[in-house]
Amino acid sequence: MNILIAVAFLCILATLSTAFFFMMRGDTEGAPKSSRMMRALAFRVGVSIVLFICILLSWKLDWLQPTGIPLTPV
Repeated sequence: MNILIAVAFLCILATLSTAFFFMMRGDTEGAPKSSRMMRALAFRVGVSIVLFICILLSWKLDWLQPTGIPLTPV
């Protein structure tokens, strides 16, 4: 599950950089830059939502265990 999360984060960063590239590149191949940029950003939002749902689901199924601050005082 950790590998899936890492791949999803890399995918999110890749789509964010792709949107930035389309924003800076401009209109060269006929399609306006805003449509390609918005498609890349929409894909990034979709991947982020799927990643959030996968993390919640894996926490509920006890595939991931929370670490950090304990809930009960010591």
